Amino acid sequence: MPEETYPVYTVRIRSYLEGRRLLWLPDEVIVRHAGGETILSGPMDQATLHGILSLIRDLGVELIAVEQTGAADSPAGPADQEKDRKT
Repeated sequence: MPEETYPVYTVRIRSYLEGRRLLWLPDEVIVRHAGGETILSGPMDQATLHGILSLIRDLGVELIAVEQTGAADSPAGPADQEKDRKT
C-alpha cells in the first residue's frame, strides 16, 4: 500500500516563534525567521495545520497568510530537509 502524502502549506505570522513552542511540529515542517516573521512550511495533514492555527490564536499573534503551496513530493515521514530553528 502506498504511503500517504500531504499537501504542502506555508503559514506566515508576524512574530518569532521559537524553542519549545515549535517542538511538537513534524520534522518535515521547516521553520524560518525573516524580517520579524516566522514562516512554517512543509507537508501537513489537517490536524497539524489546525494545531498550528490554534497555537497562533492562543498566543495572540498576527496571522499574515496561510497558503497551500503544492502537494508533498515525498511520502509523509522523516524528511531530508533540516529545520532552521532559532532559539
